[in-house]
Amino acid sequence: QVQLVESGGGLVQAGGSLRLSCAASGSTSSINAMGWYRQPPGKQRELVATVTNGGRTNYVDSVKGRFTISRDNAESTVYLQMNSLKPEDTAVYYCNARETVVAGIQWDYWGQGTQVTVST
Repeated sequence: QVQLVESGGGLVQAGGSLRLSCAASGSTSSINAMGWYRQPPGKQRELVATVTNGGRTNYVDSVKGRFTISRDNAESTVYLQMNSLKPEDTAVYYCNARETVVAGIQWDYWGQGTQVTVST
């Protein structure tokens, strides 16, 4: 059982910055990777960025060079630094934690979501 609590969302002007935080609790030792997804209004949820326990990162093309994901393993917290924000970044952002239950079988845990709104 893993619980995720997100913070840091809000309203920002285009070109501004926000930093999202996600704190994991519960069986955090089982987590293999964490990441951020987002869901714009009326659209499907999409991957934004992920980071593994080994520090490997992955980003969707639209945020490369603007967003940076990092993880504090000791605190079981993942961050998303978002710079040069654009109106198209407006979405509900969800924290994700993944654990391997059995070889080849993974479970995903999700935060409640935090709203990010970028004004023109």
